[in-house]
Amino acid sequence: MSPHILIVEDDSATRDALALLLAASGYATDTAADGHQALTYLRSHPAPGVVLLDLLMPVEDGWQFLAERHKDAALAAIPVLVLSAAGLALRPAALALGADDFLAKPASPEDLLAAIANYC
Repeated sequence: MSPHILIVEDDSATRDALALLLAASGYATDTAADGHQALTYLRSHPAPGVVLLDLLMPVEDGWQFLAERHKDAALAAIPVLVLSAAGLALRPAALALGADDFLAKPASPEDLLAAIANYC
């Protein structure tokens, strides 16, 4: 069984590109367009090896996702890798809310795959 990743990204082109890259690298993926969809998914499916999370999304953004995830011990145990165009200045705040790692967009495929390999 291949390692599984949940991609949480509102931009469909970015979401699809990430899914293709990860599939080509041997990972199974599921996707969510916002934090609410991601939480719903996580509460009804086996835990993925890692959640790949954008911060800036409509409906429920990555910050809200991290805060809600923190309230649920089962979800809090799932590693979260933030991939955001918001900038590295937000890294400390994301880590303080429970993110396990932070990469700035655009991240190279090599850097992204290396970061994911730490969790899967």
